[in-house]
Amino acid sequence: MKVFAGSLAATLGVAAALRYHQLGLTLSHYDARGHLIVARRIVDSITPGWQQIGAVWLPLPHLLNMLPVQVDAFYRSGASAVVISIASFALAAAAIAWIVALLTESRLAALAACAVFVLNPNVLYLQATPMTEPLLLGLTTLGVAMLMSVGDPERVASRPATVGIVLALACLTRYEAWPVTYAALAATAWARWRGGEPASAALRSVTRIALYPTIAIVAFTVFSRAVVGQWFVSSDFFVPDNKAQGLPLVAINEIVWGTRELSGHIVVVLGVAGCVALLAAGLFTRQRASALIALSLSTTAAVPWAAFIDGHPFRIRYMVPLIVIEAVAVGTVVGVVVQTFRSAGLKACATSVVILIALYELHPFDKNAPMVFEAQWDLVNQSPRREVTRCLQARRRNEPVMASMGSLGHYMQEASHDGLNVRDFLHEGNGDIWLAALDEPRPYVRWIMMEEKAEGGDMLYKRAREHPEFLQGYSRVCEGAGLALFERQNRMLNVKR
Repeated sequence: MKVFAGSLAATLGVAAALRYHQLGLTLSHYDARGHLIVARRIVDSITPGWQQIGAVWLPLPHLLNMLPVQVDAFYRSGASAVVISIASFALAAAAIAWIVALLTESRLAALAACAVFVLNPNVLYLQATPMTEPLLLGLTTLGVAMLMSVGDPERVASRPATVGIVLALACLTRYEAWPVTYAALAATAWARWRGGEPASAALRSVTRIALYPTIAIVAFTVFSRAVVGQWFVSSDFFVPDNKAQGLPLVAINEIVWGTRELSGHIVVVLGVAGCVALLAAGLFTRQRASALIALSLSTTAAVPWAAFIDGHPFRIRYMVPLIVIEAVAVGTVVGVVVQTFRSAGLKACATSVVILIALYELHPFDKNAPMVFEAQWDLVNQSPRREVTRCLQARRRNEPVMASMGSLGHYMQEASHDGLNVRDFLHEGNGDIWLAALDEPRPYVRWIMMEEKAEGGDMLYKRAREHPEFLQGYSRVCEGAGLALFERQNRMLNVKR
């Protein structure tokens, strides 16, 4: 069943990737372009090196794509990153089928769960892009399945190092993996104790697994400290703009609303029923204690919940990881239902009904799905920004352009189609040169580019407002869609590259 689920997902994934490529939506989301440029800048930069990996986004997706995107065709199209996303999507589907089969001992239930996941157009869209959610889903579901597989005939998770490494990789992909990892590990200790293992032995075995993700997280925080001077970057990369700021219950309501929009009412109701069943089984049935391990997948909601309370703008994308636990929960409901039937025909009929409901509510490949719609917010700005690029190219003589990658990384990737490379920009990742240019740009750059509208303007725009002397000697030469270009009027020494 795992192989079938993975093969089905890979087939649908390739079809979706081709469809969204034909629609011109592969790189429509600004973060899709941002991930490509972070991977590219590790090598292609004024100051190449490990510091370019960054410290806000977790590093694994960029390290995996670091070498492929040095090829211009892969960098401009995102093709190499899409291949990683499709493979991750297939892995997640296989792991979901594995989890449900372990929970219900029903292949039909596993098939229903797989259908709920792979038919969701929002998931299908994300896996057709260079976004990092597919890799998160693949690694977290695999890690959870491996934790649950103790006692399974295949004994895939018999070695703690194997599970620990998978969870560590997940924790280096996206922050949602952190609560899932430790919730799953706690549930694993509970399940082993409920299964008759002494508490001390259960804790020791889980601790051996937990060592790997813990080392990964500690290493990342040390890296963050070395690169940006903070142990953990949790602010200053967004402007608070959410009605849930400081209101935990409102934040929960936003998550519930977003999940319903991504899935449909009936699928969500079935998912909630399945989560209740998993919780009850995990707490009160000794033989089903591992159900709590599966339920740990719901803790991906902790990250958007905390972000919304801090005022982070609402993004429906942050609820997409919850589709995994929804699929597992629906599969659990199907497993409970089919066990009440003796007839194979009735079991198949019940499973078919759920799959038909999923087809009716989810509309696979829907180009108007919420995630696809959200990803197109920035498309209207691309044409005006390209006019700014043409203005720059007509006047520029191979000098570097000072711009904040934190706000204009997506633009820098766009500009690659017009011949601009990452090394043509002076940005935050260039360390001391960037800091010196912030104090006095004129000796270093002839060109300054800034975002003046999105989220209140970027750091260079704010610096120019707070310190008018920052742009002294520069004049605005062109602008479009909030992107402004300034040229130094008196030529001075350019930064050496």
